[in-house]
Amino acid sequence: MGLATKHIRTNGPVIEAQLVTGCESDSDRRDAFSCTMGSDPKKREQQIVLKASWIDTPLGPMIAISNETGLYLLEFVERRSLEHEIEKLRIKTKTTINPGTTNPIISIKKELQAYFSGRLKEFKTPIHLMGTPFQKLVWETLMKIPYGQTISYAAEALMLEKPASACRAVANANGANKLAIIIPCHRVINANGQLGGYGAGIMRKKWLLDFER
Repeated sequence: MGLATKHIRTNGPVIEAQLVTGCESDSDRRDAFSCTMGSDPKKREQQIVLKASWIDTPLGPMIAISNETGLYLLEFVERRSLEHEIEKLRIKTKTTINPGTTNPIISIKKELQAYFSGRLKEFKTPIHLMGTPFQKLVWETLMKIPYGQTISYAAEALMLEKPASACRAVANANGANKLAIIIPCHRVINANGQLGGYGAGIMRKKWLLDFER
């Protein structure tokens, strides 16, 4: 689909893009494009477009999605329900999502390289927080947890000036985080010392915590 988009954007005939990407008919190509990108290619120039880029990391590939002002999503490709999250983002922002790069994507690629080499502890790439007021408050609190340290869900609730009984709501907000590593939900564990959940898998959470320590 990325090859077809590039071909059409460079004014190549739609029929050639169709053949290059293996679509058997124009309707197949049109349906595939609309399903994946959110619009027909003949209409895409009139719409706002987000860019998506693949990033290789020591923990496996990630996908970054942004506009020119900030990141909307940074997730491991293997995260559960990633396709659903991308679809929700596309609908909520009323955009199409095309392969490509932006200044925030260039920035986060460099920062992730520095992070995984042990040279960076705080991310500066601009981000967009899309969620409820409570979710945004939780995510902002997560970014205050120092590098190399962990807190419990109950402690996080207290940081939010919420009762300990709000742990479940806090955990749900953590799970709705769409900016992995930047918003360090991996630094929140159970009060008994067990790791708790992590959308990209417990092994990745353990690796990140061990690495930061």
